[in-house]
Amino acid sequence: MRKTSDIINHQSSIINGFLLSFFLAFAAACSPITFTIGGDPLHNVLEKKVVSHDTGWTSDEVAIIDVSGMIYNSSESGLLGSGENPVGTLHEKLELAAKDVHIKSVILRLNTPGGTVTASDAMYREVMRFKQQTHKPVVALCMDVTASGGYYLACAADRIVAYPTSVTGSIGVIVQTVSIKPALERWGVKAEAIVSGPNKETGSPLTVMTESQRQVLQSIVDNFYGRFKAIVTENRPNLATDKLAYITDGRVFTGDEALSLGIVDQLGDVYDAWTTAKKLAGIDHANLTLYHRPTKFVNSPYAASPMQPDHGAQVRVDLDLPTPGATFYYLWQPGQP
Repeated sequence: MRKTSDIINHQSSIINGFLLSFFLAFAAACSPITFTIGGDPLHNVLEKKVVSHDTGWTSDEVAIIDVSGMIYNSSESGLLGSGENPVGTLHEKLELAAKDVHIKSVILRLNTPGGTVTASDAMYREVMRFKQQTHKPVVALCMDVTASGGYYLACAADRIVAYPTSVTGSIGVIVQTVSIKPALERWGVKAEAIVSGPNKETGSPLTVMTESQRQVLQSIVDNFYGRFKAIVTENRPNLATDKLAYITDGRVFTGDEALSLGIVDQLGDVYDAWTTAKKLAGIDHANLTLYHRPTKFVNSPYAASPMQPDHGAQVRVDLDLPTPGATFYYLWQPGQP
């Protein structure tokens, strides 16, 4: 006969398992969400693995470097752990590629709607610095979405390859502000700020924006927009300049449309990008390699899911909530109000 304590422990295990399943099912409804279990990825040194062998023997390599998700210069936070800083991770991978004599060129695989203005510019500068110091060519590969800040980053590449079904473009700047002052007043809540000047609380959700404050933000948007257009025209020699206003009005394009406008150089997939990277490096054969954390299983060029940043092993919940306050973005985010 089973002991009473054994029965209680068994029942507790069933209840705990049910509660965990319920929590996971409930949390899955909050998209996007990620659950991984293990240690802190920030202590995992990047490794390199050959994910596709070229014909014949060769010691030369073309490295894939992934940039996925939102671009910003901070570590993602989550339940019981923190993720990676996208800018820092790109720097880390480029440093490895620069020091590795076997790597002759890089494929920058992009699947990102963009992000903050400064983080996008920082990543662009990292790639440009890598090219100047190593003279190793860089090919940008546009996956599902390479828009706004993602395209800004792609402009640092020597050549841009896009899937025909890619969405790219969205050349522009946005700063989203929200005013909750009218709602607070309806509930009898009064918010006051002591400021040093009339434009000090520009963008605050606790006030209604004045025309003067709007002009302040608009001038900054115009400045960042001009910088974006300059990056595009400087790095895209085949751009249809007679359609520049159309190309840079913030709209997105499919890969086919982007090719016809000179936004990208060719249509193709990861293997076409591989071939192009070898040609630019002046070599006929090179294996395809991929950087990854030790905890991540890598067995093919598609092993690193383009839609999920490589966070390593941890427990995380990402609710994708907007950052409070007014922030300037090179970002295409049609799902947000």
